[in-house]
Amino acid sequence: MENSEHYAIVDISINDKHINIINTDSDNESNKKENKKNSALTTVIKLQRDRGERDYIGFATLPEQVHRKSVKRGFDFTLMVVGESGLGKSTLINSLFLGDLYRNRTIPDVHDRLEKTTTIEKKTMEIEERGVRLRLTIVDTPGFGDAINCEDSWRVCSAYVDDQFRQYFTDESGLNRRHMQDNRVHCCLYFVPPWAHSLRQVDVEMMRRLHRKVNIVVVIAKADSLTVMEVKKLKARILQDLEDYQIQVYQFPECDSDEDEEFKQQDRELKAAVPFAVVAADTVMEIGGRRVRGRQYPWGIVDVENPRHSDFTKLRTMLISTHMQDLKDVTQDVHYENFRAQCISQISQHALRERGKLKRDSMGNNNEEVFTDTDRLLLQKDEEIRRMQDMLTQMQEKLKASDKKHDSIIDV
Repeated sequence: MENSEHYAIVDISINDKHINIINTDSDNESNKKENKKNSALTTVIKLQRDRGERDYIGFATLPEQVHRKSVKRGFDFTLMVVGESGLGKSTLINSLFLGDLYRNRTIPDVHDRLEKTTTIEKKTMEIEERGVRLRLTIVDTPGFGDAINCEDSWRVCSAYVDDQFRQYFTDESGLNRRHMQDNRVHCCLYFVPPWAHSLRQVDVEMMRRLHRKVNIVVVIAKADSLTVMEVKKLKARILQDLEDYQIQVYQFPECDSDEDEEFKQQDRELKAAVPFAVVAADTVMEIGGRRVRGRQYPWGIVDVENPRHSDFTKLRTMLISTHMQDLKDVTQDVHYENFRAQCISQISQHALRERGKLKRDSMGNNNEEVFTDTDRLLLQKDEEIRRMQDMLTQMQEKLKASDKKHDSIIDV
């Protein structure tokens, strides 16, 4: 019986090499599917070759893989707020993150305030937005600038930043580094009172102690108490003071050349707004049919999100939307690396000192051993000299005795 088989020849070009695939097509359904697949592959490869494209590998999905892994792990951000009482620090934090972190706070009485010193209060909250989780830590410094003598107010804040660096360095140097927790301070909001004509001495001293350890963002508090010209003059004086005292605050990174014009314009506006003159409010009211956060005054309402009233929106955009990751990168690559280099240098110097001490001790022990051997040799020589002296003494006595005997014989 005659065997009726059909042969289909498929010509596939891969990297300019022709491969002839011969398929035997009987009534098998799998062969038909394979022929269709090979035909589709041939078409795709020919289209790619015609367009001058290479074969698809798959590493273009790496950003998606990193995104999924980062979202699953979550993000950490630590924000320190420094300023004297009554400047609206708590209100600003609640307005920035749309929460109430200070609902259980107790206000100290007069007697406690008389003896109050700068302390550290940590508050942590979990925020989730569109599936992204943020572990936010707010480090407050109640009591800063409230005492009559504020010369030591900076010590607690500086020590806290160093302690977090030291803890991270210890965890990083340990054996189990899989579940490391980043509690380093990534940004410090420093509040300047609106009634100050420039930076005060306590402000200068505080920022000089912190500017090489943490990203400082200067904020003019309660800007609604100043006119537009007063805000402009105060900003200029603060910038001049920062330059005169050589205080390095957070510097915005330069935009890449491939960024769109809208992002570049936003970056220019953020840079021009430094230091940020903000107004904060935790009261929601209705204006023109829309709900806004604002403050009610006899002459009108201050909308904190209105750029003509406050730089609150620009501060929130910079701090959360555009530069949060850069703040963390600068903390890791600049401030923490400086601290780490100092720690390694101190460890090396300590190791050298210990090595020199051990060397001196070992040399001292050797000298002691040599000295003991020398003493032993000297004692042996002294003993020999004594024996020789004794022998000489005995010989002299014998000679004297013999001389007397000889003399007596002669006399006789």
